[in-house]
Amino acid sequence: MSTEKSTTVRTQLPPVPPLVRSAVGALDRVAPELVARGALRLWCTPARAKHPSAIPGGTAFRTGPIAGQVWGDGPAVYLVHGWGGHRGQLRSLVEPLLAAGLRVVAYDAPAHGDSGPGALGRRRTTLPEMMSALGTVIDAHGPARAVVGHSMGAAASALAVLDGTPTERLVLVTPLADPSTYTVGFAHTLGFSERTRHRFVVRMEKLAGRRLAELDIPVRAANAGRPLPATLVLSDRADKEADHADGTRIARAWPGAELVVSDGLGHRRILRDDETIKRIVAHVTG
Repeated sequence: MSTEKSTTVRTQLPPVPPLVRSAVGALDRVAPELVARGALRLWCTPARAKHPSAIPGGTAFRTGPIAGQVWGDGPAVYLVHGWGGHRGQLRSLVEPLLAAGLRVVAYDAPAHGDSGPGALGRRRTTLPEMMSALGTVIDAHGPARAVVGHSMGAAASALAVLDGTPTERLVLVTPLADPSTYTVGFAHTLGFSERTRHRFVVRMEKLAGRRLAELDIPVRAANAGRPLPATLVLSDRADKEADHADGTRIARAWPGAELVVSDGLGHRRILRDDETIKRIVAHVTG
């Protein structure tokens, strides 16, 4: 287990060329509102996945705009991918969960994979919309024995549970703890000022209908005031997209959570790691 605190500020943007940062910085000095609007549009637009989202087998379904697949019978386990991802990224969990006698439901978030647009239109969505999507799918496919979320999908799953979405067990793989910290990295990567970041955050909160402070998972968990589901938190020190210290913060704040920190698996390979998969299945069936 790891208890170290990281000061690394992450962003899920690819590297931005210096000329682009310089141009954004120059525009920021004369037109901060324009930069804030552009930044918000970029923030709400996930990258398109390069690979198909469908997983072999299963029965395809559509719940409103949400596309997914379901396998097996028994208590349901819901698989929730991350920002810019798709349900196929969690395919390694399907067979082990089926072998444990569980039903598996995997889906693409709004504006991701095979799913249709969300409230913001084609290719745009928000974290609160990902949270709502989980509740919609659970309502359609039955009570959750467990929810397994990855990255932003882990954040969406945790926040949905904190908002009242029921599940017996929860698994958070490389979770993001607090989106406000990622807005700092986002602003730094693009090259705009703290003044404009504040404008950007105000616009984001208005668009999403939630204050960023309401999306701080450790604070919400520590002040839940009610029992929360048994939770396993998995993070990796080599993760270059989600700060592994986020997992530590969540596990410390979430009553009774188990924390496992690996080393060298990174942000995505952790989903295919045999030991990680065994831990997830053991937690879900425990």
